[in-house]
Amino acid sequence: MNGVPERAIWAGNTVVVSRAAVRKEMEDMSQESKYPQLSAKLAASLDLRQPPVAICFTDSIPAGMSGHAGRVPAGCRFWQDAASAAFATSASDHSLCAIGVYTHNLQPSPAQQTDLMDALKVFGELSYVREEDIASIPILQSQPGYVLYSPLADSPMPPSVVVLFVKANQTLILSEATQQVENQNPPAMGRPACAVIPQVMNTGRAALSLGCCGARAYLDVLTDSVAIFAIPGAKLEAYAQRIEALSRANAVLSRFHQIRRRDIGAGRTPTIKDSLAALEL
Repeated sequence: MNGVPERAIWAGNTVVVSRAAVRKEMEDMSQESKYPQLSAKLAASLDLRQPPVAICFTDSIPAGMSGHAGRVPAGCRFWQDAASAAFATSASDHSLCAIGVYTHNLQPSPAQQTDLMDALKVFGELSYVREEDIASIPILQSQPGYVLYSPLADSPMPPSVVVLFVKANQTLILSEATQQVENQNPPAMGRPACAVIPQVMNTGRAALSLGCCGARAYLDVLTDSVAIFAIPGAKLEAYAQRIEALSRANAVLSRFHQIRRRDIGAGRTPTIKDSLAALEL
């Protein structure tokens, strides 16, 4: 490749492709294969029941990407729908979710702004969100033109945030991965569920969301035993690597502890070496 000029030239009827063009094509091919691989690694390591979902904030819609079909009662519903389809949304697609428009810093319509004020009034009367609580709710610092949703495997561009629907045992591995990638524990957030996205975007760090009563009403997948874990797209590969390693480690150590429980319950007093030896049988 060192003999190929930087610009494409014509030699007779043959075009000589530039090194820059070849590099870009190889990078594009690498990107296309990367996200299916990362999605498969996360799903296998965590034994996910729902595929990882990619969320991309952008000012333009990729060619060939369609909008979301039908109305949704809240923006968080897009997370569930994106497990099986890729689509683009704008502020108008979030029209029935004034809270989501607020947390995602989308351009609100007058009707959405009225809905937001009415919702906050009721929240305040219920002491659900008091006036002094509002400042602590994350709001996306940038203002995107569009929000793209898709299965991670089909992400049309590098994802801004990746959303996982997880159970407690999966969250255990994710919290351990966060300790190793971020050198800190992930925050555990409550209402509103959609605020986990700006939390991750603004800080560049992963976060756990226990959802909110609205999200648990609107999402079938968000059952009582399920929570939401959001990973910053820029750190996705690092997280996938640590999650895979920690999943293996947890499987081995779980078996180790089960053996010790069995042996101690039977009246024996095994040393660590005894339990390790039994683990290898």
